[in-house]
Amino acid sequence: MSRAASFEAMRANVAAMEAGGAFAGGVSPFGDPRLDGMFPAGGLPLGCWHEVAGEGLEIEMAAVAGAFAATLARPLAARGAVVWVMRRSDLYAPGLAGLGFPADRLIQVLARDEAQVLAAMEGALGAAEVAAAIGEVGTVGLTAGRRLQLACEKRGATGFVVRRRPYGASSGKTDAGGGSAAATRWTVVPSPSEPGTTVLGHEALGLGAPRWRADLTRCRGGRTGSWIVEMNDGAYPLRVVARLGDRQLEAAQSAGPDAESSGLWRRAG
Repeated sequence: MSRAASFEAMRANVAAMEAGGAFAGGVSPFGDPRLDGMFPAGGLPLGCWHEVAGEGLEIEMAAVAGAFAATLARPLAARGAVVWVMRRSDLYAPGLAGLGFPADRLIQVLARDEAQVLAAMEGALGAAEVAAAIGEVGTVGLTAGRRLQLACEKRGATGFVVRRRPYGASSGKTDAGGGSAAATRWTVVPSPSEPGTTVLGHEALGLGAPRWRADLTRCRGGRTGSWIVEMNDGAYPLRVVARLGDRQLEAAQSAGPDAESSGLWRRAG
């Protein structure tokens, strides 16, 4: 075997070990090779957990990150219940319905603190009839992340951690060091919608389908990337509008709408 072939074989083995069962529960495809090609098995891995965060002060409300996580979890709701664990009772179910998420499959759980959020997520992920669990926390340590992964592997459920500090944060920056056990890590910000598009089978009035700039900053066993994506009302959760290879936005794209226009509206808590 040549030196180059040996190196490629070693890289493949390392990628397989790093994936470490991250897609043991199958995948949820996006239906677009620009996204599916980034993941080892051709789609968002199931049976593991993913982290979604906004930027800056958005970590307090997390409406953008919550909307994105709900969109990723939407196909899983056909398989079972989705448990959403939060510290503030301000999740607005009609806003989820606007994203095509079936609110009748949603179970809301109010927790006292972040430790209780993570414990409730663990319990939900290991329960029968639960397809996914979404939890709002400021950060996830390595031990807590490993516990979440074990809970996912118990029955093949999928977790989504939405980075949120609902009572404010000491700074406008997220703690990028958390969530090291996550299969994927996403950073999302709103992007201007295209007027006149169709949303959930109906002609949109004013704004079109919700759009995000999505940066895949961690992908275990795969590759990272950056795109402008929008909600897809078909079989797949998202569709790619533009590929951002250099992760730079034009000025018009960076001046996106506020958090409420992301599709997940929250009542005042």
